[in-house]
Amino acid sequence: MNADAVQADESTETGRWATIQPWLSTLVRLSMAIILVAAAIPKMTDIPQSIIAVRAYEILPEALVPLVGTMLPFFELLLAVFLFAGLFTRLASIVWLLMMAAFVTGVIWAWAHGLSIDCGCFGGGGEVAEGTTNYPLHMLERGIFVALGTYLVIWPRSRFSLDGWMKAA
Repeated sequence: MNADAVQADESTETGRWATIQPWLSTLVRLSMAIILVAAAIPKMTDIPQSIIAVRAYEILPEALVPLVGTMLPFFELLLAVFLFAGLFTRLASIVWLLMMAAFVTGVIWAWAHGLSIDCGCFGGGGEVAEGTTNYPLHMLERGIFVALGTYLVIWPRSRFSLDGWMKAA
């Protein structure tokens, strides 16, 4: 294959990626927003249970537990709004990754300290019967969530976003 043919192949691949990437980023961005809404709504409808879920990790000082348990679902919902709108997408993805780091740290803490808790990520939470937790599955789920956030940090340009609209203006 000559140099011109190689360059044409690379150009075609680059063109394909340039076409697919914004759509894929849109899918990732909206998926992250939906995940956040699915996590926030059950906690918002039962704030006392959200506080119980945060307390079960035994990681925060008790004085902070009610504040975190109360504010977390509202923060998740606010972040979801930014992602749905495609506003400050890269920054929203970084915040997502910081949240995932905190959640992973919480699961590792609970696992390492022998706590038997439901993570409360999508509502519920708190102590559960020993042997009913599945921390490896929680870690796999968080790994997928980290992959989504990492993708969007690298490729934040997406369709139907306020970022794109503001950049065009």
